[in-house]
Amino acid sequence: MSEKRPTIYDVAARAGVSKSLVSLVLRDSPRVGEESRRVVQDAIRELGYRPSRAAADLAARRTRTVGVLIDDYTNLWFVDLVRGLHAALGPAGYRLAVVDVATAGQAEDPIESMLAMRVDGLVLGMDPPRSLIGAERLPPVVIAGTRAAPDLPFDAVANDDGQGARLAARHLVGLGHRRLAQVCAGGGAGAVRREAFAAEAGRLGVSLVEAGRDGPATDDAGFAGALTIFDADPRVTAIFAANDVLAVGVLGAAGAAGRTVPGDLSVIGYDDTSLAATRLISLTTVDDRSFDVGERAGGLLRARMGDDDAFAPLGAGPVRTTLPARVVTRSTTARPRSSD
Repeated sequence: MSEKRPTIYDVAARAGVSKSLVSLVLRDSPRVGEESRRVVQDAIRELGYRPSRAAADLAARRTRTVGVLIDDYTNLWFVDLVRGLHAALGPAGYRLAVVDVATAGQAEDPIESMLAMRVDGLVLGMDPPRSLIGAERLPPVVIAGTRAAPDLPFDAVANDDGQGARLAARHLVGLGHRRLAQVCAGGGAGAVRREAFAAEAGRLGVSLVEAGRDGPATDDAGFAGALTIFDADPRVTAIFAANDVLAVGVLGAAGAAGRTVPGDLSVIGYDDTSLAATRLISLTTVDDRSFDVGERAGGLLRARMGDDDAFAPLGAGPVRTTLPARVVTRSTTARPRSSD
């Protein structure tokens, strides 16, 4: 018969201290004196005690689960976001429960569903739902990406979408393009990128054609938007797409219209997804630091949950972090054949 594993009560008895003091030592609390810490650690070594994470989580009423709410599984931006979250949360033993509210059905409020799962924290990769306002029993919440939530008291991490769109305009104008267009997407980050690109094009004194503002940022939308642009102004030599999936649609439309890229038309996307980096597409794009957004969001969440002493204590007010963007130049942008 195997020998019974020592418990925290056995350690307390061997050290001649309370169970609570042993717990404080296991959590490396600064409230424990050096002599008491040494006595408890000696007892742990002598007994061969190994703390049970499951028991500790149960005692602390934790599930080691973080809920992640997104609104479009088809958007590749979320792939790197989740990778970054896992990089920050996985080593601490957290599991991610990812729900796409656009496909999960609306029989139950997504926030209530997460609360029913007793998640330890929430990451919102979507516009925060109204149910958050005044909600009770909320765990720590971090908003990831550019979201319509300026007045909500939650931490947030985002790429600087305005700066990224301005860099895209400067990149194209710097190559010599004077007739620009953009294929737009809906609200949130898409709206910020659209407005910033248009404003920068105006500041730089170049003409601009826009196509599309509402609806999902899909390949089909990019294809249709580009064809609309070609009809509106056949002299356009460069197109900015609000994300990489839209940009791939633009590339398809260019091929269908008999336009070479980048000879006849330069195309720049946004997000620097794995799709953009493939050798076949080799899309010039704006890196929105989506992995870093996820990693920073996960770090903020761990700090709010009091999970790791490596994270500095946070104040009561929300922490807002904005990461700078950069242009990643590949094969789909070049100088125009002629400038007017």
